[in-house]
Amino acid sequence: MMTVIKLLQTLIRIPSVNSDNAPGTDLVDEQGMADFLVKLLNEGGFSAVQEEVLPGRPNVIARAPYSSASGEDLRPRILLGPHSDTVGVAGMVFDPFCGDLVDGKILGRGASDTKGPMAAMITALLENVELLAELPVAIDFVAFMGEESSQQGSKHFAQHHGDEYEFAIAGEPTSLNVVNANKGCSWLTITAKGKAAHSSQPERGENAIMILARSLDMMNRKLSNRLATYTHPVLGHSTLNVGTLHGGTRPNIVPDLAVAEIDIRMTPSLMDAGGGREITEAFIAEMKLPVQLTPNLENPPMETAADNIYIQKILAAWPSSQCVGAPWFSDAAHLSKGGIPSVCVGPGSIDQAHTKDEFIMVADLEEGVKFFSAFIRSFKA
Repeated sequence: MMTVIKLLQTLIRIPSVNSDNAPGTDLVDEQGMADFLVKLLNEGGFSAVQEEVLPGRPNVIARAPYSSASGEDLRPRILLGPHSDTVGVAGMVFDPFCGDLVDGKILGRGASDTKGPMAAMITALLENVELLAELPVAIDFVAFMGEESSQQGSKHFAQHHGDEYEFAIAGEPTSLNVVNANKGCSWLTITAKGKAAHSSQPERGENAIMILARSLDMMNRKLSNRLATYTHPVLGHSTLNVGTLHGGTRPNIVPDLAVAEIDIRMTPSLMDAGGGREITEAFIAEMKLPVQLTPNLENPPMETAADNIYIQKILAAWPSSQCVGAPWFSDAAHLSKGGIPSVCVGPGSIDQAHTKDEFIMVADLEEGVKFFSAFIRSFKA
């Protein structure tokens, strides 16, 4: 069995860049990673298969070994589930797929997010494979595709397997704390239309950029205040950000079209009130803003009660962990929405995720193996 260091280096050297968002390379998508994981886990005693979500982009589902002679494995099931894709590699200061070990760090895209947590999870599972067969709970491994775009993998899994699992740990770099609550997001496109004219006679046109700017200013001042009333004791309040703005073609033409994209980060209470899209549509109608709204993406917030029996199991097995909230979203939210109470846990720091010099400390990686081993062994009678 390879060490966790060697495993992580191998994972980094298998490119799995998400092709949906500016990958910065032709070495994209999760098929190669899926092929490697299925072989590794089957050889390690699991029953691993690929489940295609999009062409060439499968989830990997590996069921734990079972030693009972009674036939079907009817144990309650939980899962350890990192994602198999990474963000793009443009601008990285070293070979993104090098996997080099330098000064106690393993370098490369995904080292932190989330091939490091993946390596720690797999190493702990394989080190305890004989025990896994005897436990009263089946602990499976699932690698989700597409997390770094619209989380198609976890959505697909929750739709098809949500009733099979009692709990999920989504692998993310949380410094081994238990993220049991995070904000969701609603990405919306706001469009203003005007009338083109020559800039020497602007009165003959209607400037779409100015129409949009006035509307965005109103939203930034008044809608933001409204969103801030939807609070959470750990996550804070819901927020609005104007992320992109495009309009016009030339300085001497009054623009007839302008488009902005906004990001609303949602607390659970905002989601309960209808979500970012609904409250924004109502605000636009109430203020009679001359713009159109188009929804792009919505990821739900996630909150799993700290008294969940599996969270309590984690905290008992690793007393230095604590329940925390996070402003980012993850696969855990879609698993929770699909009926699987979920949290995010893993070694490494979120501060290193997506950076130009992404890495994970070897000491953190090895601590992650100890963490997941302690969790697995906590089920031993």
